[in-house]
Amino acid sequence: MARKGGRHRRGGHGGGEESGERWLLTYADMITLLMALFMVLFSISSVNISKVEALQESLRAAFSGAPLPGGKSLMHPGSSSNSSKAPTSVDVQSIVPITAPQTSQQLQEHSGSTSQASAVGASGANASAAVAATQSGAAEQEANEFARIKHELDEYARSHHFSSSVQTTIGARGLVIRVLTDDLLFASGQATLNSRSDGLLGEISQLLNVDETHPIDVEGNTDDVPIHSSVYPSNWELSTARASTVVESLIGHGVSPTRLTAIGYSDERPIASNSTAAGRSKNRRVEIVLKRIYGTESEP
Repeated sequence: MARKGGRHRRGGHGGGEESGERWLLTYADMITLLMALFMVLFSISSVNISKVEALQESLRAAFSGAPLPGGKSLMHPGSSSNSSKAPTSVDVQSIVPITAPQTSQQLQEHSGSTSQASAVGASGANASAAVAATQSGAAEQEANEFARIKHELDEYARSHHFSSSVQTTIGARGLVIRVLTDDLLFASGQATLNSRSDGLLGEISQLLNVDETHPIDVEGNTDDVPIHSSVYPSNWELSTARASTVVESLIGHGVSPTRLTAIGYSDERPIASNSTAAGRSKNRRVEIVLKRIYGTESEP
């Protein structure tokens, strides 16, 4: 019994010692917290005056409403990339490129290139003037040639008593040789040339062959009296057939086919009133047009 009691006392004494040492843990925790508090207070008490002033200046600039340094750098090209780090708003100056002075050799080269450009411009102007002069001379020669052909045809028609049936004019299209068809080229409603036409068309062909560059249009025209024959259902076919017949005659007299074009206008281009016999006679015609090449006048 005594052994059991002794054990009980020792056990009870050990439990008391463990309970009495628990305050050390609480005390150690308090000392640690106090130490941390003192360290925080000490760190706060050590103030960097320059940093505080920079912070104050930066906050003042931020809330003042003025553009921040980064905005200034975007507004001024060529500003430094470090300007956004500045605590205050500073106007950043633009970088102005400095042009190095040219050497004498560079000046000579520039002067030479300028002279060459001037020479090229002058040569281009001279070329344009030369072309204009050439065209002007060609147009003048063309006009003289038209006038010569007109004069010779008028003399031929006068000497052969064709003046009333053959007329020549110089206009916007060129030299127009107007030949009335009645009793000189074709019978009424026909597209076959009569014997009197051979000499006239031969003379016209000879004069037109002096210049082999100008194109030639042969235009057939009729009055407005309808035609209903088995060969020509309308005046369109008749006028075209007459123009083609004259073209074949000119080719037979030596005019190059590449220069010739046959056109039929029917009664669409009258030069006189179709209400009278004399007017209809004037409208029944074939016009041989030596077309312009160099003239400035436009065709109607």
